[in-house]
Amino acid sequence: MLRLSSPIATLIAVVFVLSVSSLSLAQVADNAAKEAYNEGIAQMQAGQLESAISLFKAALVQDPNYIDAYLNLGVVYFQAKRYDEALEQFRKVVEKNPQSVDGFANLGRVQNKLKRPAEAEEAFRSALAIKAEDPSLLAELGKVQYGRNAYEAAIETIEKCHQAGGGDETTYYYLGKAYQKQEKSAQAIAALEKSLSFDAKNYTAHFALGQIYHGQQKYTKAAASFKAAMEAEPGKYQASQNYAVAIESADPDAIDANITNWNAFIRMARNNPKAKDQVAEAEQHIKELQTRKEALKKQ
Repeated sequence: MLRLSSPIATLIAVVFVLSVSSLSLAQVADNAAKEAYNEGIAQMQAGQLESAISLFKAALVQDPNYIDAYLNLGVVYFQAKRYDEALEQFRKVVEKNPQSVDGFANLGRVQNKLKRPAEAEEAFRSALAIKAEDPSLLAELGKVQYGRNAYEAAIETIEKCHQAGGGDETTYYYLGKAYQKQEKSAQAIAALEKSLSFDAKNYTAHFALGQIYHGQQKYTKAAASFKAAMEAEPGKYQASQNYAVAIESADPDAIDANITNWNAFIRMARNNPKAKDQVAEAEQHIKELQTRKEALKKQ
């Protein structure tokens, strides 16, 4: 019974911010293209995506080599979740300008969104070939590599990002998780603690620390980490379940306290269909604890 909840949805959600071209007035010869482009920028900033799409297309009719219009048309398509169309525009950008860092970077972001990590990695490497050691590009490449289960590569890339002056709670989290996957607990703990120095309420970092400490049979530390995760995001039932596991592992004889913790987990998870099996197991375990308690009274 005393097994940790599987780390469902414990990864930080990564939001890639697409690069847009300059929002200043376009420097192109065709006034009609420039006018449509600049109005498209205004509509994009106002959240009027369909209008922006029409205007960027109008600019491209006037000037088929208007790279900024392709780039921002791709950004708008991405914002509208029209990922295949965004991909087409960013491909046009890099075809017309093979030195476009933004074009390759955005291409990588869309490929990653389309769950094509190999293609995403290739695009980010192309961007880095133009703008070597760029921290933000290294960070995004490292996250893609982690998603491909290429943990050694992710570690190397994210460490380069940090050496280049980059790094935030997300990069240190992925670094910690990559070290964890490589069973390098000391490095994993150091990276996850660094992630928490940026954001003390980082649920996923606390959760990952709890997993590592539990694996080391440091149950009190594990319980503290899972409790911190619960406080960071009170609605996540996995942390509550793992907290109950860690506390009981630390002191199996504290039957009343353990029953209390399992009941707290059940209250949190009962209405979540994904937790149906875990709730049933917890209810059965509480019955076992109660039976044990009664048996001890009779001794």
